[in-house]
Amino acid sequence: MRKDKINYYLDIADVVSNQCTCLRRRYGAVIVKNDEIISTGYVGAPRGRQNCTDLGYCVRQKLNIPRGERYELCRSVHAESNAIISAERAKMVDSTLYLSGREVDTNEIIKNSICCSMCKRLVINAGIKTVIVRDTPEEYRVIDVADWIKNDESIAGEFGY
Repeated sequence: MRKDKINYYLDIADVVSNQCTCLRRRYGAVIVKNDEIISTGYVGAPRGRQNCTDLGYCVRQKLNIPRGERYELCRSVHAESNAIISAERAKMVDSTLYLSGREVDTNEIIKNSICCSMCKRLVINAGIKTVIVRDTPEEYRVIDVADWIKNDESIAGEFGY
């Protein structure tokens, strides 16, 4: 049976995630506009630098840093960022980013996955309109990027500045 387009692109993002070099989580991203793939990205160290898989360890894992914290210690570039870096902004305006993530140890789809705050900024500036995140093999969440702009998560806002 033929899949719907959203799950088709999420499946592609899932396959792209197999290139990841992170020891904790595999993410794949696909940017699509007008039913055409603009670019793909996966988690990995910057070009020329050793990946965690090459080193045999993850700094964040060694320090028991929870998910969503201290990304500055991670040596990798996230899937969303790599996909954005590989595309022209003009092609990304009003596009959709599909994101699929799996736990490396169990291969399970990551529960409640979402772009980190750094990637959200890049998605906003790239002009991407929608982010679709896989929750199960068939279910997903559709996120309107305009909501990320309206609901600014700035630290100043959290502290009442």
